[in-house]
Amino acid sequence: MLREATHGPQYLRVLERRPSHDDLVDHLVRSTALRRGEASRVVLDVLAYFDETTEEFVRRRHRELQAGGAVNATIFERIAAELPHRAVAPPGLSLRQLRRIVYG
Repeated sequence: MLREATHGPQYLRVLERRPSHDDLVDHLVRSTALRRGEASRVVLDVLAYFDETTEEFVRRRHRELQAGGAVNATIFERIAAELPHRAVAPPGLSLRQLRRIVYG
């Protein structure tokens, strides 16, 4: 079972709703080399990715970039540049708002 600590709260939201995407899973099995379990996991990953809130995205990217050795000034500017390119673009956030999401 997927754990929040490993995959984030968006996976739990997707699992709780449990919509049926059997037609999409079937399509992936037919059109790729994926087995059914792998195709189901891909669908879950995509749904969870698009279900991530702005705040979750900002916190996740901050952790990832910080783990990669980036400093906060660079991190927040990069996140600000990435946000408008999300599948559903969130409202514009200032660097201060980004910092508040991470640090409260």
